[in-house]
Amino acid sequence: MKRILLLGASGSIGKQAIDVIKEHTHDLELVGAGVGKNVDFLRELLEKFELRFAYSIDRIIELEKKYPYTKFYYGEKGLEEIVKEKEYDMFVNALVGFSGFIPTLNAIYNMKDIALANKETLVAGGDLINAALRQTGVKLFPIDSEHSAIAQCLRGNRAEDVKRLIITGSGGAFRDLKRDELSNVTLEQALKHPNWNMGAKITVDSATMMNKGFEVMEAHHLFNMPYEKIDVILHNESVIHSMVEYNDGSIIAQLGSPDMRLPIKYALLYPKHLADSNNNPLDIAKVGTFHFKEMDYTRYPLVKLAKEIGQFGGNFGAILLGANDEAVDLFIHKRINFIDIEVLIIKTLKAAHFIKHPTARELVDSNNWAKKYVDEIWANS
Repeated sequence: MKRILLLGASGSIGKQAIDVIKEHTHDLELVGAGVGKNVDFLRELLEKFELRFAYSIDRIIELEKKYPYTKFYYGEKGLEEIVKEKEYDMFVNALVGFSGFIPTLNAIYNMKDIALANKETLVAGGDLINAALRQTGVKLFPIDSEHSAIAQCLRGNRAEDVKRLIITGSGGAFRDLKRDELSNVTLEQALKHPNWNMGAKITVDSATMMNKGFEVMEAHHLFNMPYEKIDVILHNESVIHSMVEYNDGSIIAQLGSPDMRLPIKYALLYPKHLADSNNNPLDIAKVGTFHFKEMDYTRYPLVKLAKEIGQFGGNFGAILLGANDEAVDLFIHKRINFIDIEVLIIKTLKAAHFIKHPTARELVDSNNWAKKYVDEIWANS
């Protein structure tokens, strides 16, 4: 029985992780959960599961009284402290944004395995996370469908035989538009992803393909692969989740329905491939044809920018994250145009102070600085 602490439980990934846990009660037990401000969802979890510890941003005295045997954590400090609990085995990080970095680091030093859906953790602090993993021997399992696919394609093969990693991407909501057609696109259009049902932030990131740039950075840290050996290819159907090409010319691909419960299940139950009632098997005959298109870095400049930032290293990943988070938030609140997301990110990076070997605290400060700088640009525009 693997005891699970799930943070970000009320989000899309969190809810699907709960689906997986419910289906595999002989293997998995939810012993801790955290939400942001969605207290109603936390209340549901407390009614359905015997949670030993729980987290929310704000203190809820009513729940403390009703569940006296549950230890409650609150606020930014609580998010960093709950992962230090001893009575769990795996931390499932489904948090959104840079807030997932410190909890992951703390959980690793608490000797807990990690199932990571929070790509920001590695984008901002991959070097520090990997150093902690090496020091502790803790295992990290990716939940992103692309990285889960790569992990499966690499399994049983030698790292020195790998020619390149090929990350697939749908191209997002505007994949059929030319660059000069993006000036007047709306938020509502950006949120209509052709294949996936996700939250607003990640759906906008898919439209800019910043999300794919983050995945390149994440793959670099997960698989110790140089950036020149990580490529992106557009794939409309989102059925081939990623591929690995080997030196002999063979390419191994992982296929599956566009259902995040598949990579979640693989991370939580590794190395098993277990069936359950949520199975959504892929019917290849019905798919019929796969379409691929070479990555156009002029059309999607943020993917190229992410590669360049990744090669710089240091605190630039944290700055890229902060700038993107704030710019996307401005777009979601209809304060800027879609194309302005790129403009704000680039301006912020040009103004940033580079730190080659940042501490965890310096990464947090860099991320916060970037958010404030984007707000200042917008306020003065």
